[in-house]
Amino acid sequence: MSTVGSREEQELRAAETQRPGLLRRMLASDVFYSYRRQPVVIVASLLTLIMFAGALFAPWIAPQNPFNPAELELIDAFTEPFSTSDFTGNYYLLGTDSQGRDVFSAILYGSRISLLVGFSAVLFALLMGTGLGLYAGYRGGWPDALIMRIADVQLTFPSILMALLIFGVIRGILPRSMHQEAAIIVLIVAIGLSDWVQYARAVRGATMVEKGKEYIQAARVIGLPPRIILIRHLLPNVLRPVLVIGTIGLALAIIAEATLSFLGVGMPPTQPSLGTLIRVGQDYMFSGEWWILLFPGLALLILALSVNLLGDWLRDVLNPKLR
Repeated sequence: MSTVGSREEQELRAAETQRPGLLRRMLASDVFYSYRRQPVVIVASLLTLIMFAGALFAPWIAPQNPFNPAELELIDAFTEPFSTSDFTGNYYLLGTDSQGRDVFSAILYGSRISLLVGFSAVLFALLMGTGLGLYAGYRGGWPDALIMRIADVQLTFPSILMALLIFGVIRGILPRSMHQEAAIIVLIVAIGLSDWVQYARAVRGATMVEKGKEYIQAARVIGLPPRIILIRHLLPNVLRPVLVIGTIGLALAIIAEATLSFLGVGMPPTQPSLGTLIRVGQDYMFSGEWWILLFPGLALLILALSVNLLGDWLRDVLNPKLR
């Protein structure tokens, strides 16, 4: 018996050593195979990683904190890119604006706000849309009709106009003293409420397909409550399209935040996002200080385009019909 047992243990250990590890399985997957064959996606992922790392480590990378007035040098205002100030001797990679604020540092800190608003708005819209879509698709009847009619009405308006409306209503409710302090929260809620519809429609359609399958019928037969069926059984099977929409929606949320800030209803100049920097730079576009507008605009373009390309690739690779 001991010989048989030891032989079985040896065979089990040999099988475990021959089993490929997690990294090897990832490298051999269809997703990584598709990733390697698309150089545009590789470049987009590298640019996205650089932008995210720059925003995350901005306090350690940026030469100055553009949010701290004590670190600004007004005498260095309008210093040209790739030059040294004649007054303080400071070197500015991308120049300075009218307040002596280093444009490179402002882009790094502005990217943090844009990404924070974008991620939070997408998460808010994803949670709201997924919850309403699950409930509407599973429950059916008048709740489904009510939620979908609200979604249809909201789809008749452009999302940016809906975000402007929601932003104005929320700011009208809040006291004026809280407008700047709550600017980020108001932006997140406004963009999230304007984008939840696409998540709800996708989840509702997937839920209506899944709820007629045998495993859902079996869960009903054994008496599981609806909330357990929704969370434990239905939700994991409808998340794939939601994650793809969320990746693409991140780029749209970043652009929406930049649009609102550019229109003057987003982040205040004391806490600039990329949209605020572009709005400030527009005032100097025809006066010779072209770098104040150009570099924040390029940063926003690279960030939004890279994330959008990754989202398009992820949508194609996760859709078996497009393989």
